[in-house]
Amino acid sequence: MSHSKKRNQSYSSGDSEVEEAPKLRNLRTRPLRRIAPLGMRVVIKIISDTDMSDAGLYLPEGAKQAMAESLLGEVLEVASAIDSDSREEENISGVPLGAKVLVKKGSGVKVPWDETLRIVETAEVLALVTEIEIT
Repeated sequence: MSHSKKRNQSYSSGDSEVEEAPKLRNLRTRPLRRIAPLGMRVVIKIISDTDMSDAGLYLPEGAKQAMAESLLGEVLEVASAIDSDSREEENISGVPLGAKVLVKKGSGVKVPWDETLRIVETAEVLALVTEIEIT
């Protein structure tokens, strides 16, 4: 029996008959990708701000970014090297993994499969941002 016939075959067990689910067609799976920046670069995810202006008006995403001079991002990946003595991966970028950073609006290279990701030179990172909640 060929493989395709077996896939569409019905199976019976006692009184009930169980039919195999039909093959799903055109099911596109997206590959998982991991970016490892080289040199003095980091991968950041742009964090979108609120949809309201200071005056309380709704701003579409394009208008917010057009007005902004800088963007807030979170560092997802850093350039690293393997330490020859300890064999551990070491951050060589100088920017902490997971840090919130401020970059110029046009800096970095957009990642083709995700508009919120950018590969940024560490020299383009303007500042580390620390968020403190005041109660």
